[in-house]
Amino acid sequence: MTSARTVGDLKSSGYRVLPIREEMRRNLMAKLRLEEEVFPGIIGYQDTVVPQLENAILSGQDIILLGERGQAKSRIIRGLTSLLDEYTPILADVEIPENPYVPVTAQGRKLIEEMGDDAPVRWLHRDERYGEKLATPDITIADLIGEVDPIKIAEGRYLSDEEALHFGLIPHTNRGIFAINELPDLAERIQVGLLNIMEERDIQIRGHKVRLDLDILIVATANPEDYTNRGRIITPLKDRYGAQIRTHYPETILEEMAIMEQEQRRLDLGEYREIVPSFMAQIIAEITLQARKSPDINQRSGVSVRASVANLEALRANALRRAIKTGEQDVVPRISDLPFIVPSLQGKIEFEAMEEGREDKILDKLFHDAIKAVYSRFTDLEEVEVISLQFTDGMHVTTGESVPSVDYEDIIKRIDGLENAVQKLANTDNPGVRASAAEFIFEGLHINQLLNKDRVGGRTTYRGQSKG
Repeated sequence: MTSARTVGDLKSSGYRVLPIREEMRRNLMAKLRLEEEVFPGIIGYQDTVVPQLENAILSGQDIILLGERGQAKSRIIRGLTSLLDEYTPILADVEIPENPYVPVTAQGRKLIEEMGDDAPVRWLHRDERYGEKLATPDITIADLIGEVDPIKIAEGRYLSDEEALHFGLIPHTNRGIFAINELPDLAERIQVGLLNIMEERDIQIRGHKVRLDLDILIVATANPEDYTNRGRIITPLKDRYGAQIRTHYPETILEEMAIMEQEQRRLDLGEYREIVPSFMAQIIAEITLQARKSPDINQRSGVSVRASVANLEALRANALRRAIKTGEQDVVPRISDLPFIVPSLQGKIEFEAMEEGREDKILDKLFHDAIKAVYSRFTDLEEVEVISLQFTDGMHVTTGESVPSVDYEDIIKRIDGLENAVQKLANTDNPGVRASAAEFIFEGLHINQLLNKDRVGGRTTYRGQSKG
């Protein structure tokens, strides 16, 4: 079909140009019949958000996604383009994408009047039918909708002449999907202009009303705090959105880990091999889960899944740095690497107002609670408690992020029961994984108040509980 080069070719082929909502509805129905995944790469929404999205599209409704940061709202909206036809015909040599059969601008209508069926068409790929803008208070009507072009006025056109206009982002996304992120940040007068586009199908620029029956799906995102509580959306615009869909964070730690695995940046490690023990991956995910329910973290802004992803990347980076320095080939994160995720975590959370210096205590508690939760899943405390009993006579062990993995083998061999506990966790002879398992066991015993811990610089010493 994409061989058609003129309007006449399209007509003779019997090609039908559907309005965008009908086009998306038809393609979604086809995907549902074939049981295809509608939003690939979206994890944890199959039984909650996705059915609501499908219903909104089948209903032809405008959509607003409400959710805190890092809940895949932008990814979902960008994924809507998969419901568009792969290619659609538009008039060539026209400022905005135009339906070849029913142009909406003076320029498009003029082209059809002059050339008729010989008017040229070109085929627009679905990826080109998407536009996006982050709402900020300084956005103008000219940015989104359009402005009088002074060059065209200088050429002799009148201000009231539609051809004197230079169109903004929304008209340039005609025959496509336009997304506005953080809708409440738009000034009210811009919201009014957006409402006119969506409801009245006209725009007003410098007092001149221009009829512009755009074929466009306008979707938006917003933080619930801004959208529902602060009254920053004009009521008619809020009423215009047919589907208001609430997103959410992953509901299980397995979903959090699946997103971490999917979104992390893959680095070329050369001769190095990366192994992330499952208990370390769970600790990273659990830290985020603990942050989402901490009263010391601002829950209105949320704790993004990007926190988990960035923390995992930082953890792996420190393990790689150690491997390079110690001459090891295996990159295996340990408990002693956790302090090095603090810079990435601090950039992803907002603390509630508090006295200076309290942030470190809050982060320590997040780490403590996360390790304790994961430790209970991976070990039987009664089985490993026998290890702590051997520390009562002054025995101690020293670990650290810079300690080579092979140095842990002596520790594992000289403490009764540690070999079995490590093997149960690691299930491998790999020294790096065994070292990580040993640190995890010691830290869990400390968190469960069975060992004391002293940290000096990059080294940690575990020792028995004081008598008396």
